[in-house]
Amino acid sequence: MRVLIACEESGAVRDAFIRGGHDAMSCDLLPTRSHGPHYQGDVRDVLHACWDLMIFHAPCTDICVSGAKHFAAKRMDGRQQAGISFFMELWRHGERYVDKMAAEQPIGIMSSLFRKPDQIIQPWQFGHGETKATCLWLKNLPLLAPTNIVEGREARIHKMAPGPNRARERSATYQGIADAMASQWGAS
Repeated sequence: MRVLIACEESGAVRDAFIRGGHDAMSCDLLPTRSHGPHYQGDVRDVLHACWDLMIFHAPCTDICVSGAKHFAAKRMDGRQQAGISFFMELWRHGERYVDKMAAEQPIGIMSSLFRKPDQIIQPWQFGHGETKATCLWLKNLPLLAPTNIVEGREARIHKMAPGPNRARERSATYQGIADAMASQWGAS
């Protein structure tokens, strides 16, 4: 299966699909953290290749509730609308041209502006003792089944201290979730 992982610089999901025998490529404006097929640039440059599955992690900074206290400013200067438009552009492209698709976002305004997500998952359902509610909107894919429910749930991401790598670390996909996507969606 040819898989595009859009807006992913960590390479976690891409590498999980590659380990599963798929032809996968990540794409992000930033360089990838790991070695592997990666297009550094605008995802719109590679959307029109033939993809069987597209998973996208559209930037959430301006549309997720973690930044809700700044929503008024983000609406005024256009950042919020830009985030909404980008999410919808990727979704509409996938609806037209890709057989299977998943959009991933933390809890945010897309649940009311677009539609309710098909599923909300947590890292603790996939072997990580942390909380981070993550919405999945799906096209022709099954819901992700939990693979390793663990105790000791902590809001580590929410409590992460400010710093130069905070946004990058907060956006990385948990390995257990990446592995579940590859094993479950790669077989669908």
